[in-house]
Amino acid sequence: MKEKQKINIVWIKRDLRTQDHMPIYFAENDNVPYIIIYIFDSILLEHPDSSIRHMQFVYHSILDLNKKLKYFNKKVDIFYGISLDIFKYLTTIYDVLSIFSYQESGIRKSWDRDKRVLSFFSKKKIIWKEFQNNGVVRGLRNRKNWARNWNNYIEAPIIVNNFKKCNLKTSCHKFKIPKKLKQKLEKYPINYQLPGETNAWRYLNSFMTERGKNYQKNISKPTESRISCSRISPFISWGNLSVNQAYNFIKNHSNFKLHKRAFSSMLTRLHWHCHFIQKFEMECDYETKCINSGFELLRHSFNSDYLKSWKTGTTGYPLVDACMIALDQTGWINFRMRALLVSFLVHNLDQDWRNGVYHLARLFLDYEPGIHYPQFQMQAGTTGINIIRLYNPIKNSKELDPNGIFIKKWIKVLNKVPKKYIHEPWKMGLIEQSLSKVTIGENYPMPVVNLEESSRTARKKVWGHRKHPLVLKENKRILKVHVK
Repeated sequence: MKEKQKINIVWIKRDLRTQDHMPIYFAENDNVPYIIIYIFDSILLEHPDSSIRHMQFVYHSILDLNKKLKYFNKKVDIFYGISLDIFKYLTTIYDVLSIFSYQESGIRKSWDRDKRVLSFFSKKKIIWKEFQNNGVVRGLRNRKNWARNWNNYIEAPIIVNNFKKCNLKTSCHKFKIPKKLKQKLEKYPINYQLPGETNAWRYLNSFMTERGKNYQKNISKPTESRISCSRISPFISWGNLSVNQAYNFIKNHSNFKLHKRAFSSMLTRLHWHCHFIQKFEMECDYETKCINSGFELLRHSFNSDYLKSWKTGTTGYPLVDACMIALDQTGWINFRMRALLVSFLVHNLDQDWRNGVYHLARLFLDYEPGIHYPQFQMQAGTTGINIIRLYNPIKNSKELDPNGIFIKKWIKVLNKVPKKYIHEPWKMGLIEQSLSKVTIGENYPMPVVNLEESSRTARKKVWGHRKHPLVLKENKRILKVHVK
C-alpha cells in the first residue's frame, strides 16, 4: 500500500486574503507541504442568515486569490458539503499533520461545526492551530484590559506572507459545488461592490486619497455616504482586509493629518467593529434571544402585512422604503439608515426584532454575525443598557435627503414628486398627484401606520419596560460582562 503524502491544511473562513495572514505564515514556514481549502458548508448555508450574495462575494474573492497564488502553483480548493465529511475525506488521501486557521466568531451552528471537527482531529491526532482574529479574544469572561490589549494587537507589525512554489498536486474530489449553484455564483451582480483582496485595496486607497475627506460630514447622509464612507465593510467582513491592515494603513497614510478628524473617526469605528464582535464571541445568544432577558417579557404584535411592507419597501414612508430598496439592490446602506430600518420595524410597526433580523442579514453584503446581532438588538432597544433611539423617518428624510435625491433614485414612481411633498407624498392633493404621475394608495402606498401614534405608543411601551425589575437586574450582569 502506497504511503500517504504528509501535508498540512490552511482552512480559510472569513480571511480571504494573501497578506497579514497568520495561518498561511505558519504553513509556509513549516517544512511540510500544505493545501489551502475553503468549505461552503451545506449546514451553514441552510441557516436563514445565509444568502446567495454572500456566496457570490466569497466565490469571486477566491477567484481573485487564485490569480495571485497561481504563480506559486498554489490555489484555494473549494469544497461544498458538510465540513466534517470533507475533513474525513481528506484524511483518507493525505496524512494530515496540522490544520491552520483563524478563530471564527460565528453563529452557534459554526461553533457546533468546530466542535465536531475538533473531536475528529483529536481522534486522528491532528493538531488544529487556531489564531486570534482581529483582536477578538476567545473565552473572555469580562472586558477588563480588553481595550488596551486590542490596541497592542492592532498596532503589531503587519504579517508579510511570502510564498514558495509548491510541487504538491491537489487531487480531484467529489465535494464540488452543484452545477446550478455554481452558475449563480459565477454571475456577480453589477450593482454590488466588486469583491476580493485586490478591490479591497482599491477602495481603501481611494478613501484615503480622495473620498474620505468628507467622511464625517456625510456619514449619515444616504446619498453622499455612498461615496465618502470607506465602503471597506464587506472586505473586512469576509477578510479581504484585516482590521490591522486597514487601521495601520489609515493611521500611517500621508493624508491622515490633512483630514485627521475624519480619519480618526474611521479608526474609532474599526475599534467598535471588534468591540461588537467581542460581545458576540462572549454571548452568541445575541442571535436568537434578547440579551437582556427582561425584554423577553415585552410582547409585540405580529402583523404579516406590516412585515411584508417593510421587507418590500412599501411602507408608504419614502426614506424607509428607499433604504430597503437600495439595500436589496446593492447590498449596502449607511449605519444611520440601517438603524432607521430596525427602529421602524420594532417601534413603529411593533414587530419582534427576530422577525426582521435574518432578512437584513441576507441583504447586507457586509454581513458579519458579530456586528449584526448586537447592533440589531441595540437599535431594537433590547439591551437595557443602551439609549433607545426611535428614528423619525420624516425628520431624517428632511434633514439628510432634503431634496429627495436618494428617495427618487430608488423609488422611481416618486421621481416627479416636488420637493415640498417628497418626504410626505400622501399630503399631495389629487391635482398634485396627477401632475406627479403618482396615485397614493395605488402605485405608491399610503403609510401603513400613523407615525405620531405609533411613536407615542412605542415610547410608552418600551421606555416604560426599562424599569421592569428583571431588566434592571440584567443590566447589572450585562455591564459586568461587556463594559470595561
